[in-house]
Amino acid sequence: MGSEQIRRWESGALAHAVTDPFGQGPVPWLRGNVTYFDDTGQVVPWYVDGQAHPPTSDAPRVPAPRSAGPRSADDVHRQIKGFISTGAVAPGEAVDFHITVDPPQEFAVDIYRIGHYGGDGAAKITTSPRLSGIVQPAPLTADRTVSCHHWWLSWRLQIPSYWSIGAYVAVLTTVDGYRSHIPFTVRDNHPADLLLLLPDVTWQAYNLYPEDGRTGASLYHAWDEEGRLLGEADAATTVSFDRPYAGAGLPLHVGHAYDFIRWAERYGYDIAYADARDLHAGHVDPTRYRGLVFPGHDEYWSSNMRRTVELARENGTSLVFLSANTMYWQVELASSPSGVPDRLLTCRKRRGPGRPVLWREIDRPEQEVIGIQYAGQVPEPQPLIVRNADHWLWEATGAHEGDGIDGLVAGEADRYFPRAPLPDHEERILLAHSPYSDREGTLRHQETSLYRAPSGALVFSSGTFAWSPALDRPGHVDARVQRATANLLDRICKRD
Repeated sequence: MGSEQIRRWESGALAHAVTDPFGQGPVPWLRGNVTYFDDTGQVVPWYVDGQAHPPTSDAPRVPAPRSAGPRSADDVHRQIKGFISTGAVAPGEAVDFHITVDPPQEFAVDIYRIGHYGGDGAAKITTSPRLSGIVQPAPLTADRTVSCHHWWLSWRLQIPSYWSIGAYVAVLTTVDGYRSHIPFTVRDNHPADLLLLLPDVTWQAYNLYPEDGRTGASLYHAWDEEGRLLGEADAATTVSFDRPYAGAGLPLHVGHAYDFIRWAERYGYDIAYADARDLHAGHVDPTRYRGLVFPGHDEYWSSNMRRTVELARENGTSLVFLSANTMYWQVELASSPSGVPDRLLTCRKRRGPGRPVLWREIDRPEQEVIGIQYAGQVPEPQPLIVRNADHWLWEATGAHEGDGIDGLVAGEADRYFPRAPLPDHEERILLAHSPYSDREGTLRHQETSLYRAPSGALVFSSGTFAWSPALDRPGHVDARVQRATANLLDRICKRD
């Protein structure tokens, strides 16, 4: 395998840039003066393809000076990588970190909470003591499933009772300046207006760790003996939560959730937090919330997840889907080899024995919940074309009938399928109808949907990946989308 291939793997480009409609992987979650360096000492952005800055023949590769700043760890050298062996935790509980450091040396963990924080995007909450790093054993593999459940415990963080619930990121930094990340969630069971569900099941489905050209596998990709990237037919059918995320340690599309969080906390919405696995495990009581918010790409759903959401809607809890291709694959969750619940994720796709795993193939199309469903990929961002501009969702946005909101149809798109059953509803409306061409040049369209269930619950689906980034991502913010989202949430939260 050549050095150019290895540099590409190190960059995280295969795991992140290929399917990211914005071409930049998870955007920097912390908007501070955080700089990363490559092995030549050049400044590089997150998840940059290593070939974007190839060393020239007369420019020898030299290590970046330690004083230059942190450098992003990778899955080839594993300078520092880690994961937590617990799901979402409550104040008073503990987070167990399992971390490998190569070469062995001391490291520290900074804990940040995601939020607006005056535009910084996050706030540092605490820092670990200086910890001793070791080289953990190589990942175990069995039939494409990669697991690090045998790694030793590196650090246990007891969550103080006074910590705020929310989305957190642990930043791991070695003495010689390499850095990696671990996301986690702090939740509790107190009532709130809105419950934000972080899509950790879908994050893990896309995780290609270790992205090393040899052993890494996701539900989409694996490698052959010559280091070539294979497709879905040869990918894993089961993936483990007991491993780091590929690249710098943040999941694909994690930025979409952070975009929504920064915007919603800026404007004071009363939000509780949980993971998709909490929905699966029955840790979520929907009656405590006026609405459930799904802020980013949320493609993989278990039967328990769907059942809980359907019951929520039937009991008057509204649903807000701010992405596309939601609830597409049906999955199963199982215990790890050590018996910890919900640490293995299985989706056989169209291979092997058992029932089909597309919800629409078992006569339960996702449209019955969401109001629309997945239609296809959008090769290049296109305008979202406003429809029914006199509806209250578009009130005070300045949007008129037929207006285009540039770049808002991106990544993947949903639409109404006339042959698929609709959910029971009192009223229903489509708020956008946007043409685009697929990769074969066929003209298709995207739609944005809203309906009111018989219980009174509102169910909104943006039908595009680009809605959350339009709330608070530099270069993508759109005031019309911000106001439309506020109109929706204010109505759900019964704000005047």
